[in-house]
Amino acid sequence: MNSFQQVIHSDKPVLVDFFATWCGPCKMMSPILEQVKHALGDAVTIIKVDVDKNPQAASAYQVQGVPTLIVFKNGKVLWRQSGVVQANMLINVLKQHQTAAA
Repeated sequence: MNSFQQVIHSDKPVLVDFFATWCGPCKMMSPILEQVKHALGDAVTIIKVDVDKNPQAASAYQVQGVPTLIVFKNGKVLWRQSGVVQANMLINVLKQHQTAAA
């Protein structure tokens, strides 16, 4: 959990995908996250958190459904949405927060 806290306190946007291995829509997010990473490169950090293996992280951010995507910057939640989110929407959200002061 400590390293999770360190990652989300980055001064660049961090997209966290809270997922579960048994979740169908979560599997759909993997190629979408690849597209986002390819489009934005090192300007953003993307991590996946398995809610079954990390229940404390999921409960800390009131994740009740998977997939839940949360964008952090400097430890603050800037955006969150549950369900499958298309790559172009995620890219736009992350670009907005690249320059925004947190």
